[in-house]
Order: sequence, then structure tokens, then C-alpha cells
Amino acid sequence: MAGKLGLDFGKVEHARSLAGSIAKDVQNFVNNYTTVAVERTLCRLMGIDGVDANGVPLPNVVVEHLKERNALSDGVLFHIANAMAQYGLSPQEIAEKIASSEIDLLECGVASGQEREKILEPIVQHSLDRIKQRRSRRETYLKTLGEGPKPYIYVIVATGNIYEDVVQAQAAARQGADIIAVIRTTGQSLLDYVPYGATTEGFGGTFATQENFRIMRKALDETGEEVGRYIRLCNYCSGLCMPEIAIMGAFEGLDVMLNDALYGILFRDINMQRTLVDQYFSRVINGYAGVIINTGEDNYLTTADAVEAAHTVLASDLINEQLALLAGLPEEQMGLGHAFEMDPMLENGFLYELAQAEMTREIFPKATLKYMPPTKFMTGNIFRGHIQDALFNMVGIWTHQGIQLLGMPTEAIHTPFMSDRYLSIENAKYIFNNMKDIGEEMEFREGGIVRSRAKKVLDDAIDLLEKMNKEGLFAALEKGIFADVKRPKTGGKGLEGVCLKGERYSNPFIELMKNRK
Repeated sequence: MAGKLGLDFGKVEHARSLAGSIAKDVQNFVNNYTTVAVERTLCRLMGIDGVDANGVPLPNVVVEHLKERNALSDGVLFHIANAMAQYGLSPQEIAEKIASSEIDLLECGVASGQEREKILEPIVQHSLDRIKQRRSRRETYLKTLGEGPKPYIYVIVATGNIYEDVVQAQAAARQGADIIAVIRTTGQSLLDYVPYGATTEGFGGTFATQENFRIMRKALDETGEEVGRYIRLCNYCSGLCMPEIAIMGAFEGLDVMLNDALYGILFRDINMQRTLVDQYFSRVINGYAGVIINTGEDNYLTTADAVEAAHTVLASDLINEQLALLAGLPEEQMGLGHAFEMDPMLENGFLYELAQAEMTREIFPKATLKYMPPTKFMTGNIFRGHIQDALFNMVGIWTHQGIQLLGMPTEAIHTPFMSDRYLSIENAKYIFNNMKDIGEEMEFREGGIVRSRAKKVLDDAIDLLEKMNKEGLFAALEKGIFADVKRPKTGGKGLEGVCLKGERYSNPFIELMKNRK
């Protein structure tokens, strides 16, 4: 492949092969383990929903029931199928009877493997069909209504009240937004359960629940029909409930999910073993549902220097890509992350940012790249902030980014008002239209700043990946390779929820989803 930067694509393929080796090493670990979140996800795929008399989600009730009895290694499907064979009840009815202490799963007889498979098959197929119908609905809308051009204009709503979020989201869609991200309430990533029902009280965002997903999806479909283009909905399947929130999003028709392999480890101190097992199943689900995943490399540059640490972003993008491919996620559904985060006082900083963005586009030509706006150096000076966002938008259209997360002039002051959002959308639309074909018109000088910078970042990323390939990802995370943050392999939150799979363990959804059955 020829590019404008004169990159050596032999080096790019070497970097990709190193990342692939690192990812396969991780996958060899992942294949041997399950987690409480994975098993709760399987409960939801069995149709188990709702809460018990104390407000505890029934998937949690079932999984804790097995965990307390040291029986999770066989997996929930093994035990649910046995109970269905013995009692003739549905998985939902079994969960309700576990909650009321009427059934103990370990007192059930063990059905044959063939009998368990026969009992579960129609439920498995029903869940897969439910996801396929949701995906088909999106594809029908895209064919009939169409959508905005790339880069997709992405804005956030973050009131804490799902009904107020709807008002702001619909206003943003009418103003020109293509993707609405409902920011999650602060700290939800650390909850080892998913709240139930519609919520009206959140801090810095709104709880991610299946009912909230349903409410917002319905509202955006109504507005999409009104404005004549499909509006995508984004939320977060990160933290301690990655696969659970992924399946809830798949059931309710979400289009984009924050779904990074490393973010929770680095920025929420979630145990790396737990996160890497959870991310795999969550990505299998998102791949099957046609959901674009957004990764979080942009966050590295909020704690590390954007000039010095640029190569860590590229290295992480390559690892995230390879992990996603192992989960069956197509390149087109990879919103690999990077950011416009250099000090605005840096001489020629714009050229360095342009080099990074063009390099990322050339190395990941099929990916729906997610480009983050300036945040680290935003201040209360809204006028300078608006200019910084304008420069960011220029790079976005110039380098053909996939998703442009718009910055707000009030970024460092408060959650944006609808008027702030309007100014940001107006800024992006003006620049995207006025500079539409600048990327096709401009070339970069051989030996100049842009080409030299891109080559250096690639070389530095290769050096880092070579070290990581020798040590493995777990050791690299312990040493603080990414974002200058060190995490121990046996530390952090959620390790107690990791379980070695037993000989009777089964999860048919992984192969069925990866093979698009």
C-alpha cells in the first residue's frame, strides 16, 4: 500500500505481527477462564432478567448461587440445562426459584451432554435471532434513511436523567449530530452488577441499563425519521460488566460501544486477568451485533506526554486490533482511538498532530477510527478552546477519520449546554464542508516534519512491541508501559470473579457468533 507519509509498510506488517503474537499469548490465557460477568451474560442470553425481592439482578443471583457453592467452573449453562431437564421450567422460572430458595442447582441430576444441548438449542437460537433482528433493523434504516458522511459527528449527553438525556439527544440530532453518546454515571464501571430499569439520578452521566438503552433507542429512531437520517447510539461496555452491557446493547439496538481491552486496567484499576477475559466475550457479541467498538488509547495522553508517548498509542491500537480480530470483530467495526492532545503552545504542534492522525489512518485503512478532541490543555478560556477544537476538526477531515468526538468550548468548565453543543456542531460542519477534499489535494514533503514524525512514531512503536513480545502483555502492564500507570497482575478490582473452566464447561455462543450463525 502506498501512502502520503512514505511509511515502510514492511515495518507496519512487522509491527502488526508482533502485536498478533502478543494478542495470541493473551488469548491462550483467556481461553482457559471464565468470569462472573461472562456467566451473568450467559444468563441474560438464556432470557433471565429482572430483580429479586431485594432488588438484586437475577443474573447475579444465579451466578452467586453457583459461586458460593464453588460450582462456577462448570458454567451456568451446564447447571441451567440440568435444572430444565429435571423440573421442566424455563431459565427465568429457575432463576426466580433460586432467588426464593426453592431450587438448589447442585441438587439437580446431571443430564447427558446431548440432552443438555437439545434443551438449550432453541433458547440459544432465539437469542441469536433477537440480535440478528436488531442488526437487520439498523441496516434497513441505513438503506432507507441513510446517514451523515464520515467523519461521523459524535456528541455527548450527560445529565444523569435518561428523560432529560432524551431531550438533549434529540436536540443534538436536529443540530447535525450523527452519534449520540450517553455518558455513564461516574463509578458505574466499578459496579459488579448492572442496575435495573429507567434511572433519573446519576452523577456526571446516566446509568447504563437495558431500559435506558431502550428509551434512548426509541427516541433517536423517532428523531432519525424526522430529520431523514439514521442516528447512532453509543454507550459503555467497559468496567466490571463488559459482556453484560454488550449483550444488553445488542438486544436494544445500540450502534457504538466503548469497549477497550486495556482502559479498565489502566484507569479504573480493574484486575487485568478479569478485564482481558471479559473483553473477549464482549467483543464477540459486538462483532455479531454489528456494533462499532471504541477503544481508549486517547486516554493515555491525558496522563502521559502526547509527544513522548505517541508510540504507545500506536502500539496499543495494534494490540487492540489483533485482540478484536481474534474475537471475530471486522476491521470496519474497530473505532481504534487516538487524540489531539499536544500542548497548544508547542511549536509546529499542529503538524505533529497531523502526522499522528495521517499515520493512524494509513496503518488502519479500513477501521472506523475514533478521534478524540483536546481535553488536557483546555482551560476556562472558551475562545482559545474553540480554536483548538477547530484545529482538531481540520485534522479530522484532512486525514479521513471515522468518528469525530466533538470538543466543546466549555470543556474545562461544565457539562455542555445545548447551546455549547450547537456551537461545536456548527464548527465541525463548517470545517468539514469548507475543507472537504483537502486530504486529496495536499502532499507531505520528503524529509519534512510530518513524514519524519510519523516514521519516528512507527519505529518507536516497533521497539516497544518487540520488548512486549518478549515479556508478554501482563508483564508490560505491571511495568507501566502504557499511560505511565503500573498495575499488578494479581491486584485491582474483580480478580475474585475469575474462574478456571472445568471439563464440563460450555459456551456455544462464542463459535456461533464468530461464525455468524
